[in-house]
Amino acid sequence: MSEMLRDYARRIAGTRPPPGTVGIFWLGQAGFVLRGADTTLVVDAFLSPRPDRQADAPVAAEELDFADAFLATHEHRDHLDLPSWPTFAAAAPAARFVVPAPLVARAAEAVPAERVIGALPDSEIAIGGARVLPVPARHGVHVADAYSFGLVPGEYRFLGYVIELGGIRVYHAGDTIRYEGMAERLRALAVDVALLPINGRSPEREAQDLVGNLSASEAADLAADAGIRSIVPMHYELFARNSGRASELVEYVAERHPEVAVVVLPRYDGIVLASPYSQRVIGSLRGQRSDPPVPTT
Repeated sequence: MSEMLRDYARRIAGTRPPPGTVGIFWLGQAGFVLRGADTTLVVDAFLSPRPDRQADAPVAAEELDFADAFLATHEHRDHLDLPSWPTFAAAAPAARFVVPAPLVARAAEAVPAERVIGALPDSEIAIGGARVLPVPARHGVHVADAYSFGLVPGEYRFLGYVIELGGIRVYHAGDTIRYEGMAERLRALAVDVALLPINGRSPEREAQDLVGNLSASEAADLAADAGIRSIVPMHYELFARNSGRASELVEYVAERHPEVAVVVLPRYDGIVLASPYSQRVIGSLRGQRSDPPVPTT
């Protein structure tokens, strides 16, 4: 592992947000560390090697030993990285593992079953000082079963999570497209900041069995309709055949939804946000700043 990556892992571990704030640190693709004053959640961390990765994992699995829970939104490898889960479990022996309820048995093959929590929409999960509310996502295991909530009627196999930590509500969308009532659901939950995929979907990608997501414009419209004041784009930079452009999101928001802030995180960086969330950035891992960072690509 390069010195840059070692330094990033140390900075995340050493960042202890004060009460009333939350740290949001990007691990690439859909992976994030959400760090509060006394609770840390890791969502969709994809750290194991794969030949088509365009960038190395920014931390090693054993370096996340400070996590209180590891969450996965669905079973695709870049979200549920089961090869890394035994290392997570050994490094953080008290941590819980949260997966959609239909995936509990699969998760229990990698980590102790008693540490696995099956998540269902609208059933709140308390982990330390964090409250986790699962919400449906519309996706698919394969294009043949997309776009749906599950493989059988009544199943919720694909989830997002609204996480309240440090008084701030962060919505991690997982992989999803928009569905009827989605914006209204998120508005009712008073989400402050949304971590949204922007890689979109196309017939060419779907012909390769790549189930798609929100596009940049769809992500922006969803946030605006849901009253979400800030977007952190994700899921657009790790695989050449399934990418998107953060600049497209920035340009679209500036033109159509100027009330929404876009925070584009560099690959090895994070932010610490204050509560109540007012688009004010307390600081970043790369230095203190009092204004929102300038969106970049």
